[in-house]
Amino acid sequence: MNTHFDRSTMRDFIKACGQMLLLLSILFAFPVYAAGEEVTGITTALGIETAENPAADKPLLDGPSEEEASASPVVIPEPAPPPIISGESTNNAQIETTPTPQKDNDIRQRIQGIFSEIEGLQAVNVSVTQGVVTLTGETPNEKKAQQAINLTNRLTDVVTVEDRIDRTLDVQDNVTTVYQGLKAQAKNLVKALPLLLVGIVLFALVTWFGSWLSNRKKMWQRLTPNPFVAELLSQTVKVIFIIFGLILALSLIGAETILGTLLGGAGVIGIAVGFAVKDTIENYIASLMLSIRQPFRARDHILINNQEGIVVRLTSRATILMTLDGNQLRIPNAEVFKATILNYTKNPERRFTFELGVDANDDPLAAIKVGLDAIHTLAFVLDEPKAVAVITNVGDSNIILEFQIWVDQSDTDFSKARSIAIRETKHALENEGFSLPEPIYRLRFNSNLEKAFEHMQDSNASSANTNMTMTKNTPKVTDENQNEDNSVDDKDKKQAKARAKLILQGRNADEVLNARPDDKLMEKVEQEIAESSDETDLLNNNSPQE
Repeated sequence: MNTHFDRSTMRDFIKACGQMLLLLSILFAFPVYAAGEEVTGITTALGIETAENPAADKPLLDGPSEEEASASPVVIPEPAPPPIISGESTNNAQIETTPTPQKDNDIRQRIQGIFSEIEGLQAVNVSVTQGVVTLTGETPNEKKAQQAINLTNRLTDVVTVEDRIDRTLDVQDNVTTVYQGLKAQAKNLVKALPLLLVGIVLFALVTWFGSWLSNRKKMWQRLTPNPFVAELLSQTVKVIFIIFGLILALSLIGAETILGTLLGGAGVIGIAVGFAVKDTIENYIASLMLSIRQPFRARDHILINNQEGIVVRLTSRATILMTLDGNQLRIPNAEVFKATILNYTKNPERRFTFELGVDANDDPLAAIKVGLDAIHTLAFVLDEPKAVAVITNVGDSNIILEFQIWVDQSDTDFSKARSIAIRETKHALENEGFSLPEPIYRLRFNSNLEKAFEHMQDSNASSANTNMTMTKNTPKVTDENQNEDNSVDDKDKKQAKARAKLILQGRNADEVLNARPDDKLMEKVEQEIAESSDETDLLNNNSPQE
């Protein structure tokens, strides 16, 4: 009995324990399944993809084996790494799920081995727990501390780095480090001196050849007749050889990165300088265009924006003129290039005009014929184009005639010719009986004033220069006064002509009547052109002119 009881009791106990274990397994399995379903729903809602897993398509409730579960666990991507907090550095690598003390020990030994070989990191202590590396100890400065943190983060199994390093900022340690660095650089410089000398010699040779080639002015002038373009080409070749020599020298000593830095800095500086010297660059480009187009030549008589003069030279910065009063005038080429240029020398035939008025009672066509006959007697007046005259206006007391005369300004002074033509036309009209009247004003008075003026005229108390036309009851008095005035005017004219004839027969009178241009101004222009100047004259008779 006791044996049977013991056996049945034992059997029941084992059965009860099995049922209990089954119940416990069901209770513990349900939350795990629920948690898995919840994670799957969250990742699906957030659009997060899980890692590829061949067993992922199997329902969790089917009960995968432990080998499958351990071999291919469900991996959920981690969120973005948190920012680095003061005293702590985070490694962006994925964190292992099964860290071991052996791996922590391997990480510590590896980091200590690295630090032992680096100057300034021997005093840094390393401790690792669960992949978290804690750095303690001392470094001489912040640069060394950051080096230790960066080196630690490069290990794949490091989860994060806690920075507890003390920066001693010791003077001796830092000065010693700088001194050792400078000493090493000095040694490297001494070793590189032969190569550096070779690079300098190579740069000097290439630069010298570029300068020699740039100074071959005759060769550049044969390539282009324009002196400014020739100079521009020579300077461009010189700069190209300098840059080429610099590239060769830097490539020889292995400093190509310096060249990139120099070119980048030159680009930035070039932009800044371009904005600063915008006007200078504009003037330089205008000089280039003027030298190519050649709108005028030396000794040309031109007018640039109301600035009149004779061209002396065109430089890379300004156009130099000799004004008609003998002064030197410099106009910036940027202004000349945009200005309206009137070239008098381009066409030697030039027309001048002047106006004269005749009495309203005279025939204007007869006056025109008299004036043109007098004009054609002048030697400087051209037959073709012919001189003409037109009626331009009828005034209150006269008729305005305009005379248009052509001269050859290459051998005639324009101002002198115009002055002589006006004089001869005026005298011819007056000699033929045409009067050049002054303005006449008609005054009207009441009867009492008219009687008073008549009484004053009878008593010869009125002024001799008063010219009045009485319109009522005084026709005889008016005619007599007018005749007296005409006789006085004729007498004055005869006296003036006699006086002028006497004066013009005197010494040096021919210079007044000569319309030849003054040679003194042209002599001064030739002197200015012949003077040596540091600036190259861009005007060239061999260059094509627009």
